[in-house]
Amino acid sequence: MNKAPDAKDRHVRSQLGWAKRIWPNQISQVLHSQLNELVARRNLSVINGDLTLIGGKWHITHSGLLNLSKRHRCYGIRTQPVREWCDQSASRWAFRAIVFRSISCRGFVGYGDADPSNVSSVVRGAEMRVAETRAVNRALRKAYGIGICSVEEIGSVAPVPRPETERKTRKLPPESANGNRNDGHGSNGNANGIRVRDRLCQVIRQHGLNAELVKAYAIDFCGTKTLREASREQVENFVTHLADWAAKDRNALLCQLNSYSRQQAGAA
Repeated sequence: MNKAPDAKDRHVRSQLGWAKRIWPNQISQVLHSQLNELVARRNLSVINGDLTLIGGKWHITHSGLLNLSKRHRCYGIRTQPVREWCDQSASRWAFRAIVFRSISCRGFVGYGDADPSNVSSVVRGAEMRVAETRAVNRALRKAYGIGICSVEEIGSVAPVPRPETERKTRKLPPESANGNRNDGHGSNGNANGIRVRDRLCQVIRQHGLNAELVKAYAIDFCGTKTLREASREQVENFVTHLADWAAKDRNALLCQLNSYSRQQAGAA
C-alpha cells in the first residue's frame, strides 16, 4: 500500500511544478535535482520568489535569504560601510555585514561592493543600497550554508551584440498617405500586425523568455485589461522596450517577469 505524501513532499512537488511552468523546457535533470534539494532541505520556494533561474543556474534572492534567516530565528544582522573602499563622487561603495545566528554566535562576515560598472541600469544611482544588500546576502549565505549565488550579487550583463540585419528589422516601415504602413513590397495594412507579432515571438525565442509572463507584462505596460484592447502603437512600443531591455540587461528583465508569476499565483 502506497504511503500518502506528507506536507513536505507536496511542497516539493508543487515547487517543481511551478518551476516547469515558469521556465518551460529549461529544467534539465540536473536543475531538477538541485531544485529538489533546495526545496526539500532549505524549504525554499519558487513561487514566493526565493529562487530564480538565470543563465541556466539557480540563484537565491534577497527576500529568499531573509525568509530563510527568519525561519531559523536569526538573532541579528549588522552592516557598516568600509570607508577606505568607498568613493561617493564615483558612486563606489563597499559594505561589511555580520550575521549572528544566535546570541552566542561570533558572527558570519560578508562583503559587498557596487559601482556603476557592476550594477544593472535599472538600479543605477542606488549603488550604496546595492552594496549593502550584496554584503548582507553573502553573510547570510555563509551563515546558513547556501552555496548558490544570490541574484543581487550578479553584476550587470553586457549587451548581447545583434547582427546588423536584425537591427534594421527593428525599424517600422514608413506610413503611406492613408495611414497604413507599407512593407516595401506593395502590401500594407494588416500585414504590420503580423510583423509585430513575429518580432515579439523572435524576441521571446532569442532571449529564452516565458511567453505567458511576457503577455502579463505587456498588459501591465499597455495599461489595458487584455492585450487585445491595446492599440497597435502601444504594442509596438512594448516590443521595442522588451527587445532593448532583454539585450541590455536580461537578468533584470527576468526578475521583472518573475514578479508576474508571483502575482498570478496570488490571484489563483
